[in-house]
Amino acid sequence: MKLPRVECPVCGRNVAALPLPGQAARGRVWRHDAPEVRRDADGALVSCKGALEVVDVTAVAAQLAFDVETLERDDAAPTLFVI
Repeated sequence: MKLPRVECPVCGRNVAALPLPGQAARGRVWRHDAPEVRRDADGALVSCKGALEVVDVTAVAAQLAFDVETLERDDAAPTLFVI
């Protein structure tokens, strides 16, 4: 799945945004590190302060289309497993 890209409101980095359920035009900024600080003094990774913030997403994900005629037929049982 390809996620829409947004600009982080804190560092300005172009990162992915995970769409929020029930809010097609809103998304949560994917966790990322700040451009100038990658690790703290102990060597642990440091996330940007803008990571996980909720932002507006301009690219709205589309739902997959189903063939309704095939789904409504009585003899058309869904295939769950292919051997």
